[in-house]
Amino acid sequence: MSWCETLVNVKTIWLGQELELNIEKVAHGGIFVARHEGRVLFVSGAIPGEKVLAKVFEDKGGSFARAEVVEVLEASPDRVKHFWKNGEAAGGAEFGHIALARQRELKADVLEEGLQRFAGVSLRVPVQGIDETGLHYRTRIQLQVDEAGDAGPYKERTHEIVRVKNLPLAVDEIQELGLHLKNWQQVKKIQIAASNTGGVQYLIDKKLKGDPTLVESVNGRTYRLSPGAFWQVHVNAPKVLSDEVMAVAKAAGFDKNADNLDLYGGVGLFTGALVSAFGTDIKITLVESSKVATEDAKKNFADLAKFKTVSTGVSSYLQRTENLAPNSTVIIDPPRSGAGLEVIAELVRLEPKHIIYVACDPIALARDLKELLKAGYEIKSLKAFDLFPQTHHFETVVSLVR
Repeated sequence: MSWCETLVNVKTIWLGQELELNIEKVAHGGIFVARHEGRVLFVSGAIPGEKVLAKVFEDKGGSFARAEVVEVLEASPDRVKHFWKNGEAAGGAEFGHIALARQRELKADVLEEGLQRFAGVSLRVPVQGIDETGLHYRTRIQLQVDEAGDAGPYKERTHEIVRVKNLPLAVDEIQELGLHLKNWQQVKKIQIAASNTGGVQYLIDKKLKGDPTLVESVNGRTYRLSPGAFWQVHVNAPKVLSDEVMAVAKAAGFDKNADNLDLYGGVGLFTGALVSAFGTDIKITLVESSKVATEDAKKNFADLAKFKTVSTGVSSYLQRTENLAPNSTVIIDPPRSGAGLEVIAELVRLEPKHIIYVACDPIALARDLKELLKAGYEIKSLKAFDLFPQTHHFETVVSLVR
């Protein structure tokens, strides 16, 4: 057999096969690691310590393949009955088969490994729960609609609609609408949002129904949100994150007269946190690429004399900024991809005294932290919060000073 023929065989040898595997640990992305014949398998639907029978659904050769559990041979004590009555078919709940406390331990494992591997930081940080059940917490959900008009979540890793009678992750206000139980001919997508002041809004494709503007209330401030504007998904998340931002800003000696920035600021949740902590006379600039969000922010902080918004990309804004006052605080809340080298390089150049980094991806955070630590910043506090129970996602707030 030639070398080329051997390589072809390696690329296809496991595809479609069922393998008996011992699950070793969790990996970033809500998957689990096993090894077989010198190769790594990333397995969905497992728990570390289990022995499972898993079917390989992707194998392109090389050092790893992907598989999903078809039978649990030796179950972990942390395995629970999935809350979806359809089993694990519906997407968006890849940790739903794991006890909630264990989910949070696994997230802490991912954060610890990411910090060590990508930032050179040895630190074990518990992921704190902000609810008791991990259910009925989502204030924003999205339903897909098939050709027959049935609405529901996608099946895991497919575009197949799963019909469901209940929405166990959604807050009661969304569940009670019953939109998932209706037939929606000639509709592709339904987006539903509920606010903590009692408002409900939904978009049928792009047609607005319900309240035209949602109003959220956090720590004495109200926030008006236009349709589709970003807001934290977990009903408790805005207050939890705001409280942490206030706490670390106070600990670092926030200067209300410095050139303070709220980057990727959205409608201004973290600007509002600083206002709640330090008063309406703070000086702060909110930078956000979404014009809809920046217009909302202008209305939300019309009572602030030293507040302004800039609707542009963060990197572009920082490149045009010549300097910051030495005692400035910068809050950054980037997308899952992180701030990235360009933005971090500009922050290092501008040398703010205090950076508050709110991260929704631990690996992107660790990569950015590596550059900030090299530039002389020190981690003063790092906390993680389970804002997305039943999934692998969580949020981290880091306070860095120099």
